[in-house]
Amino acid sequence: MNINEAILYSAGAEKKQYKKGDIIFRENDYALYYFQIAEGKVKLNNYNDEGKEFIHNILGKYQSFGDSLIFLNEQYPMNAIALTPVEIIRLSKNNFMELLKERPEISLEMNKCLAQKLYYKSLMIHNLASQNPVSRIKGLLDYLKSYHKEDAPYSYLVEITRQQLANLTGLRVETVIRFLKKMEKEGILKIENKKILY
Repeated sequence: MNINEAILYSAGAEKKQYKKGDIIFRENDYALYYFQIAEGKVKLNNYNDEGKEFIHNILGKYQSFGDSLIFLNEQYPMNAIALTPVEIIRLSKNNFMELLKERPEISLEMNKCLAQKLYYKSLMIHNLASQNPVSRIKGLLDYLKSYHKEDAPYSYLVEITRQQLANLTGLRVETVIRFLKKMEKEGILKIENKKILY
């Protein structure tokens, strides 16, 4: 979701800056704000009982996060952490709800955005259930590419590390590296100067 910054500021939003590694919110915090990234990258993650990180998503400029929890009185099921220095526009939950009442077109756009997230989450669950590493990696790359306008082959530069790909798919990094090479041989993606083009 990307709401015009001027509209957010007119509703009482503020810009917050975070350093790389700063926690924006923690798992089990309650949703108090609408968050939209103005600059930088944010990862949504949590850790299992053994301390292994699972990354739910990596988001960049003009994307929002934690939106769905604004409508519920529930705790976040994940953390939001600055992957890079990041500027975030945040609007309090109460002001955000008022904005949606005053601007129903934003509410409709938000419904569309939330529906898209649910759709791709169900695709990701299907792909993660697969024992085939290529299916897992391809499913994730399809999901990430879906946020970009260009759809041509090799037009999407994957801006996450192989370790992050592993954390997002539940695979070991060595497995990801091996199967990326296999996918390149099959023409599914290209690797140029260690960069993945999908």
